[in-house]
Amino acid sequence: MDNDLAPVARQRVLVLLAVFLALVNTALAQKSSDEPYPTHPIRLVVASAPGGGSDILGRLLARKLTDRFGQQVVVDNRPGAGGIVGAELTASAVPNGYTIGFVSGSITVQPAMHRKLPYDVIKDFAPVTVLVSLSYVLVAHPSLPAQSVGELIALAKAAPRSILYASAEIGSTSHLSAEVLKTLAGIDLLQVPYKGTAQALNALLAREVSLGFYSAASTAPLLKSGRLKALATSGKKRMVALPDLPTIAEAGVKDYEFISWLGIIAPAAVPRTIVTRWNRELVAILSQPEVKHQLTDMGYEVVGNSPEEFARDIRLELAKWAKVVKAAGIQPE
Repeated sequence: MDNDLAPVARQRVLVLLAVFLALVNTALAQKSSDEPYPTHPIRLVVASAPGGGSDILGRLLARKLTDRFGQQVVVDNRPGAGGIVGAELTASAVPNGYTIGFVSGSITVQPAMHRKLPYDVIKDFAPVTVLVSLSYVLVAHPSLPAQSVGELIALAKAAPRSILYASAEIGSTSHLSAEVLKTLAGIDLLQVPYKGTAQALNALLAREVSLGFYSAASTAPLLKSGRLKALATSGKKRMVALPDLPTIAEAGVKDYEFISWLGIIAPAAVPRTIVTRWNRELVAILSQPEVKHQLTDMGYEVVGNSPEEFARDIRLELAKWAKVVKAAGIQPE
């Protein structure tokens, strides 16, 4: 009889042990979620070189977040491969909320540009919020004998591949915005890729190339000083910061529209409480009148959406850019 009862007793012990372990795990999880955050400095990985528009915004937010968190938020610039280097660093970081990624819309372009990436955009990131959306300014060196998009197209058609444009790496927004223009306008411009926006702009200023697509934040001082000239903007509507400048569609390239975004992501396994905290703090910062005004002057449109909305946007963008890259005839590497 003792032998008959032994299995039952063992089963009861196993059940009690399972319940005990579940209670312990719950208590530990609760303790972890109750711990103050943050308790030490946070690294904000900006997937672009210093000096570009996204770097300017990243540093603005880092200062604001430092005040709100009571801990230093340190910008760590990790340019390279159209944003892949910074994104990979974020994806592989310990998911404790002390490494957070600042990325551009190029993160949804790269899967169409590369057969293999060191991360999965859907599985390896926890979206926090889209900070801003932005269109771009098509700028040219003053020496280029074109004062409008129409004149640029005429020059390009008269001498195919004679006009060089600078991109901040292959697969970047400055690359794809020009490729879309080439496709819709029926022209052939020649791309010269650089390592980041700052290098691309320097090449344009040095007259190594004639054209480029950049954010208003990156080009504003250069336009004001006359070192560059603006031909048009890439969005559906005119920029508030440049109201007299037509869009490329207005200038005659039907259906042209190129809009991107800048956003915050975290490693996929980061606690939900940290994602929620970051979202709350960022939306509060973006709602400040002086911040809104500053971002508008930089050519940005403030967004500040929810993690769920951002996740939906990422899925839609992945599908959209797969079609754009295919239509542009760009072969994945």
